[in-house]
Amino acid sequence: MNMKKLSTLAILLAFTINLLSIGTAAAAVRVKSYYTKKGTYVQSYVRTSPNYTKINNYSTKGNYNPYTGKKGYVSPVKTYKFR
Repeated sequence: MNMKKLSTLAILLAFTINLLSIGTAAAAVRVKSYYTKKGTYVQSYVRTSPNYTKINNYSTKGNYNPYTGKKGYVSPVKTYKFR
């Protein structure tokens, strides 16, 4: 391989790794306690920051909640039921 192809490949690899790390980074967000419209009290809790993926949520299979120690149970793939 010549140097130009090698450097292009290295840049592409670095860009891909950067995208993967951004997609799976989960920041913790504290939610304050509140009352629902029906009057039920919900205690404060910690969740992942909102985004458009379910892969990095604490409840997704393969992940665990570091605050509770519970393993994820929700499938990251949407399933459809056919009739």
